[in-house]
Amino acid sequence: MPQTVLTAPLIGRDDEIARLTAVLERARAGRAHAVLLAGDAGVGKTRVLDELAARASAAGTTVLTGHCVDLGDVGLPYLPFTEVLGALAGDERFAPVLAAHPVVERLLGGGAEQDVGGRLQLFEGVAGLLAGLADVAPLLLVVEDLHWADQSSRDLLRFLLSRGILQRPAGGAPAHTVAVFASYRADDLHRRHPLRPLLAELVRLPAVERLELRPMADAEVARLVRALEDRPLPEATVRGIVARAEGNAFYAEELVAATDTEAGPVPSGLADALLIRFEQLSDTAQQVLRTAAVAGRRVEHDLLRDAVGLPEDALESALREAIGRQLLVAGDGDRYAFRHALAREAVYADLLPGERARLHGAFARLLAGRGGRAGSAAERAHHYRESHDLAEALAASVEAADHAHRMGAPAEELRHLETALDLWESVEAAARPAGQGRDPVTLTLRASAAAAHAGEAHRAVSLTRAALAGAGRDTDCELAARIRYTLAGNLLGVDSLTAAFAYSSEALAMIPAEPPTRTWVWAAATHVLAARQIRENGTARRIAHRALRAARELRMPDAQADLLISLANLEDGGRSGAAGRRRLTEARELARSAGNAPVEMRALFNLAVGGFESGDLEGCLPWVREGLDRARCAGLLSSPHPLEMRYLHLVVLYTLGRWDECLRVAAADAGSLPPAGGYTAGPALHVGVARGDLTAADRAGALLAGPFDWWATLVAGIALAEAAVLRGDPLAAVEGVRTTVDALGDDAGTRPNVAVRLAALGLTAVSDAAVALRRAGGDAGRWRAAADELVALARSTALSGEEGAPQGPEGLAWLARAEAEWKRAVSGPDVAAWEAAVTAFGFGDVYERARCRARFAEALAGADRRAEAVEQAGLAREVAVRLGAVPLRDQVDALLRRVGPTDPAARTASPLTARERDVLGLLAEGRSNRQIGEELFITGKTASVHVSNILAKLGAASRTEAVAVAHREGLLTR
Repeated sequence: MPQTVLTAPLIGRDDEIARLTAVLERARAGRAHAVLLAGDAGVGKTRVLDELAARASAAGTTVLTGHCVDLGDVGLPYLPFTEVLGALAGDERFAPVLAAHPVVERLLGGGAEQDVGGRLQLFEGVAGLLAGLADVAPLLLVVEDLHWADQSSRDLLRFLLSRGILQRPAGGAPAHTVAVFASYRADDLHRRHPLRPLLAELVRLPAVERLELRPMADAEVARLVRALEDRPLPEATVRGIVARAEGNAFYAEELVAATDTEAGPVPSGLADALLIRFEQLSDTAQQVLRTAAVAGRRVEHDLLRDAVGLPEDALESALREAIGRQLLVAGDGDRYAFRHALAREAVYADLLPGERARLHGAFARLLAGRGGRAGSAAERAHHYRESHDLAEALAASVEAADHAHRMGAPAEELRHLETALDLWESVEAAARPAGQGRDPVTLTLRASAAAAHAGEAHRAVSLTRAALAGAGRDTDCELAARIRYTLAGNLLGVDSLTAAFAYSSEALAMIPAEPPTRTWVWAAATHVLAARQIRENGTARRIAHRALRAARELRMPDAQADLLISLANLEDGGRSGAAGRRRLTEARELARSAGNAPVEMRALFNLAVGGFESGDLEGCLPWVREGLDRARCAGLLSSPHPLEMRYLHLVVLYTLGRWDECLRVAAADAGSLPPAGGYTAGPALHVGVARGDLTAADRAGALLAGPFDWWATLVAGIALAEAAVLRGDPLAAVEGVRTTVDALGDDAGTRPNVAVRLAALGLTAVSDAAVALRRAGGDAGRWRAAADELVALARSTALSGEEGAPQGPEGLAWLARAEAEWKRAVSGPDVAAWEAAVTAFGFGDVYERARCRARFAEALAGADRRAEAVEQAGLAREVAVRLGAVPLRDQVDALLRRVGPTDPAARTASPLTARERDVLGLLAEGRSNRQIGEELFITGKTASVHVSNILAKLGAASRTEAVAVAHREGLLTR
């Protein structure tokens, strides 16, 4: 039908248009790029994107646009990409490219059932499709309203921008001529909005930038207001609209449109303005808009016609009227959309409850009659639920869950299954879905699996317990065993180890081992995990070897991988040994070939931890990055092993002394962490404590407020012990170490490996107290018993780790420190002990080595080896200044003040470079930066940088204080 669309002029966006145009030009030249366009509702994002799309299309670029839609709690997996592919499928020009990537047919409702591995294939297929389109002509992909995106769409977008179409192809192939523009409402992103962590992650990518559309200036709004009206508006009216619009283009347009109504002055709120415009329409047009609002932001012509029940000519007349008033716009594919989501929201909110339910029911029945369309089950579930037709809502929710499962969208599958389970008892038995797997026990078990894949560990446990409670005596043995070993696996994820072993034992006893079945193999694999966690290692090894033979016989590569990982931890030196790493590498390949992403994550985590435990910190990072990358692609970033990899990533950055990077990564992760994942920020909290921020210890302690969590207890225990050291509170340190070690131990009383670190921290506080007493002439022996207790704990755990083997380089380094702290507490600083500790931390722990150097310097000074003491103190101070570890720097400065430089050789231990010492000398003479530059033949700006470095290294707040500190510490050479 003919269209009459009044398009507002584009005013006041010259800079943004120029910036986005430059992105398009770079993309056409082969430098793929993405822009995240942010702005408040109505600020003009769609108008800017429409302008860019028109310009790109005119220049020969293929423009594809997908929209995200708000359907409340209903998830439509991959909706914007389904829209894009639907447009491609309807255009014969793109048929060859689509045919070359058949995997993407899953987004159009076809294809076989999709597991997690299939999800990766789907992502790679979509990336390949877009790259193929870009090979034909430059491509612009536009995704609007990301704030409404479902989780699967967010995951796919993450993949495309981080690994897909924006990355340069390997092997020297031509770069992709692709640009991606994605918009979202900034004012809709509350603190826990699921889009926030994705945005924080994406903007760190080199090929992604964020562009914010800020409110327009008043002068620009005034120009827009005058351009919208053919007749001149009174100046007072223009000023009033400008004041009320507050820089929002959509507000301004709606307020201008309301000025000719008979309602008196311009309404104060946009909703009022929208409804006033709505009420100007004829009764028929209002009926059409009310019906369209129930459908959502967009609605197809045929669906709207059938729902509203009007003759074609009356419907077209009403649509023409709504389009003329700019409440609707006609789009591609014979569809109509509200010009802005706010308009749809206002009309929908104005519906009467009965009217709303009736219209939802009409849409549900119409969608049911059409059938087969991807996403229609989720839409039907939404409409049936809103219309209070619970039986149909139940059936559609189960169907929607099936569709989400095929799409590899676990979060959406979980929501649909939970909806179905909530509705189950409200629906008569005869009206419930029938067929295999359509019973509440099986649906609950499915929901627990979806929860586990979505990273909701405690929810997975509660759902599996509900499945167990719902299983009756007549439940099939295999199903009963599946429930129990699934519950065991989920309990392991929340550190309920004894209960996990009990349920895995029950599962294994319920089904015969011969002949082996797939259910028995997975029950055995889970039992191996549980047995190892409670140190029943003999049992674990025996069952693992038997199950591995069965898995090979039954051709179960993912089960083989899972069992190989367990054996890598149980035999031949563990995961850090050569044999263990070979098994882990084989397991990773088996799991990847089978498409079992959770098992692949487990293999990658163990490869990373094995590297860390062997002291290869830099070698550990690639495994961590690969694991997190795969987890992002699979939508498993919040599941247990990727969470532990997030923690390990920060631990490695902390240990290597990359503290600012550690803080940045932790801040970026914070918004996406599930409630049980707070511990992953532990190393960042440890940075805070090391920098003197004791509130970081309080934040770590807050992790203990919830249910017991092993990792959270560890993080809190370390932070609280460090804080007690800084406060000089040895009693709190010792008691905290005891409490933490007891909590982290198992039922058999076995101490965790980390006890050696905790013992060393407790000894630090004890030795400080003993030294202070000794200097004051008191009895340092009062701390002997505590020191002996803690060093015994350190020795037993470091030298007799799992199965009696000594720990790796990190554990032995902490033991060396514990031994040195013990000697310091008992008899005073010992040079040889602290030299050994400095050497032991040479595997890469920057901060701990500096702390040991400071103690080493103290011991050297006590042995009257003052020049060596100054040298070691200088090295420790340099690290403390670089890390921002103020307490350590102050400790070293106090030592240097006591020892002082004794000869020219000692001055080489100055924390200042030779050039900085030259600058310091001129600074002491009162020279300005310009004068310093002229004297040293450098620029004034370079001199200013040197002065800033001097202030930082000396801990001075001013130039005068820096000179005073330098005089006091003997650093001046002029």
